[in-house]
Formats: sequence, structure tokens, C-alpha cells
Amino acid sequence: MRILVTGVAGFLGSNLADRLIAEGHEVVGLDNFITGSPDNISHLLGHERFTFHRYDVTDFIYVAGDLDGVLHFASPASPVDYLQLPIQTLKVGSLGTHKALGLAKDKKARFLLASTSEVYGDPAVHPQPESYWGHVNPVGPRGVYDEAKRFAEAMTMAYHRYHGVDTRIVRIFNTYGPRMRQHDGRVVSNFCVQALRGEPLTIYGDGLQTRSFCYVDDLIDGIYRLFNSDSSDPVNIGNPAEYTVRQLAELVMELTGSGATLEERPLPEDDPKVRQPDISRARDLLGWEPKVGLREGLERTLAYFSGLLSRG
Repeated sequence: MRILVTGVAGFLGSNLADRLIAEGHEVVGLDNFITGSPDNISHLLGHERFTFHRYDVTDFIYVAGDLDGVLHFASPASPVDYLQLPIQTLKVGSLGTHKALGLAKDKKARFLLASTSEVYGDPAVHPQPESYWGHVNPVGPRGVYDEAKRFAEAMTMAYHRYHGVDTRIVRIFNTYGPRMRQHDGRVVSNFCVQALRGEPLTIYGDGLQTRSFCYVDDLIDGIYRLFNSDSSDPVNIGNPAEYTVRQLAELVMELTGSGATLEERPLPEDDPKVRQPDISRARDLLGWEPKVGLREGLERTLAYFSGLLSRG
């Protein structure tokens, strides 16, 4: 197939492009590098089945030739990014999704939206099934990302119902692994970099809030299976193993042999207290569940960050 990936130079977009090419597909990638990095796709440049265009997907998207799929991964996705880029985050979730869906409609291509567990907000239901509508503060600082993705889901379903576009929605839970940015503000990258540098590990609040960490290879496998499935309903993809942030910090310190201390800071506004996916639908529909445990995934991730830091 010939597949377009928006946000192709991002952490997930670049790993997804690798998987698609490994499966024999042709990838057309778009990115404006607002949070993505050219380094993430440098190994693909010159590949006979990869084409890249530097482009802002909130503008009209034109791609010559046929397309079989449009996978919309463009968006700032970490708290540091979307708090610094609130307007751009809202625009790519609304205008960008609209333009990407319009392209899929024109090309009669299958469309997959990269949504997020943040559509559940600070959840009152735990773990979170796809049937849960969420508990989101639309006017809080995190609302720019949460509501952008909720709108994107609504737009995707409108195109599915009204225009008959063949759509998929993946709700992505906390994911980590190679190609994360050092300073993206995510807890795994923060802890890995701080521990490798021998700095105190920053914990927000008491560190008892929980997260579920999915290694990137597992996530990409779930997304690939969803794209090739026949379900238009949202599907959670994430690792249901739940850890407190403090447990994560202790494991990173153990793996690095770091004697670093923990430094507590105030909890950010609207920070979710719990986060754990119910992956029953993914198991039943896709035959998918994660395979990489947190210890193994962190070892791979630490090796990646160690290489980055050694290069300066």
C-alpha cells in the first residue's frame, strides 16, 4: 500500500514509518518539525519507498497519486509541548484533522487517527474502557490537548458516518522508547536523563499517582493491527500494568545504579491521579497485548538515552 503519515518525524510517527516500510509499504511522510526531529527519519531519506515533505498539515494537503491510507500522527503530545504551543496544538487537532480526513475522503483511503488516553482526563472510572466518556476540564491548561483530541475523534466519526470514510481511532496510553526527546517533559525521559546525569529525579506531588507504560514496539504493533482491522470504534492501545511514578523512579535508579535523590515538586493542575487502559477490546478484536515488560523496555530506553548523552 501507499500510506501517508503526518507527524512522521515524531517519536511515534517515525517508529510507525519504520514498521510500514518493513511490511513492504510505501510511506509518504509530512512534518513541519515543530516537535519532530529530522534525526528520527534521517535513516529513511533516500529509501526507495519513503518520500518526505516538510509541511504544516493545518494547510490544505495535496499529494499526487493514489493513497491507500492516511495516518494522522501530527500533534504536540507532551505536556511541555502543548503548554508552550497551545494554539498550534488546537489547530493541528482541529484543522489538521479536517485536512487529513479531506485527503482520505478524496483518495478513498483508510484513515487512522492517533488519539490519546487524555480524552479520559482525570478519570472517575478505573481502569478506563473505551465506553467511558471521560472527565476533562475544557478550560484548564491541559484542555488544549485533551479537547483537541476529543474534537478530532468527533470529526473522524462525522466523516465516517456522513461521508462513509473508512476510519480507525487508536487511543494511545503512555508510551516510551527510543526516539523520545531528552527534554519532552514526559516522566520516562525525565527520569532516564536525570539518572544518567546523576541529577535528582523530579517527582510531582507525592509520586503515588499511577501510570501504565507501553514500550513503543508493542504500541506500533497494536496500531498496525488496528489499521488492518475492520473496526471503526476507538481502541485503547497501552500496557495495563500499573505503576506509581515513585516506583518508576526507583526502577530507573536501580537500572542505572544511580545514587540520585528524589526531588518533590508541586503537582501540575489537572494532572491525572490514575491512568490504566482496559485493553479487552484490543485483545478480542486484534489479538494484541503488550509483550515487553517495563524493566526490559527501560533497559533499551536507557541505552538509547545513554548514546544520545555521550554524543552531547
